[in-house]
Amino acid sequence: MPTYRTRLTLDPTTPSHQPALQPPIHQRPSPSKSTKTHPTPHSTSPSPQTATLTFISTTTTLLEHSSIRILTDPNFLHAGEHIHLGPGVSSTRLTNPAVDMEDLPSVDLVLLSHYHDDRFNQKVETSLRRDLPIITTPHATSKGPQESFVSVYLLGKFESALVGISPGGKGVVKVTAVPGKHGPVGVFQRVNETLAAVPPTNGWMVELGVEKDGEVEVGYRIYISGDTLFVDELQEILERFEGKGVDLMLVHLGGTTIPGPSLPLVMVTMDAKQGVRLMRLINPEVTIPIHYDDYDVFLSPLDDFKKAVTEAGLDGKVVYLDRGDAFKFEVKVKPGVEK
Repeated sequence: MPTYRTRLTLDPTTPSHQPALQPPIHQRPSPSKSTKTHPTPHSTSPSPQTATLTFISTTTTLLEHSSIRILTDPNFLHAGEHIHLGPGVSSTRLTNPAVDMEDLPSVDLVLLSHYHDDRFNQKVETSLRRDLPIITTPHATSKGPQESFVSVYLLGKFESALVGISPGGKGVVKVTAVPGKHGPVGVFQRVNETLAAVPPTNGWMVELGVEKDGEVEVGYRIYISGDTLFVDELQEILERFEGKGVDLMLVHLGGTTIPGPSLPLVMVTMDAKQGVRLMRLINPEVTIPIHYDDYDVFLSPLDDFKKAVTEAGLDGKVVYLDRGDAFKFEVKVKPGVEK
């Protein structure tokens, strides 16, 4: 039987657990403006369930499954606003989110890949309700969320949280922290360990399904890369999930470039070429690129990725979402139903 770092249960029918903000605002509908799908093999499940993922902006998405909503990396800054990225380094936001934080629908859980100003800024930290569950990195132990929120769960590499969905029986979301490296090895890494400019980051494997006899029967598997470069450690993900397959990959791109030691420019997130390499490594059924044009430190635009995907012959494996678009998919087991 698997061992989980933590277990928690979400009950979307409890009014006090629904509003994302404090004080609560009135209920809002989901923010998607159009919906896209991807051809997949016909489901063999007798009762597949539909889920959606809405792209809000940068790495902020809203996953809706079995009456719960999971928000990733909440960032609702607008064009012209600034973020702090490290000692002497800032960046200007170039885009607006598809929905403002005040217009969010109910949210049940936050996945925070790392504690940084472009993922969890002061406005978000002040506005979210104090008991909103947050799953994040051990680095957040002494930083931000754990100081301000009462339901923070810390996952190290390959540690998992099992999130039950109540009422309704056996529905679960299994969240596993997977490796990522938010910067190159060598001089930059050694200097960063001293300055703590770029924090440690997690990727996530998010598995939707049901729990039976202590095991999770997975109906859909989502890999979220987090802010990482294409590094050797990513091979560990393939080894850990060997033979299981990934249905959807959200890949953080942009080729984010900041000053390094002695001021040479250093890339700290994947560019187009690395994004395609990750597609080949993970081999998901479908990839959705995010985090590619929101700040002036992004030097690898989406068009570069589209060109690289075409040259690699992988056009049929990518779905492109505009901010506000939703991707709809089938979860091949239905929570709450014994089979």
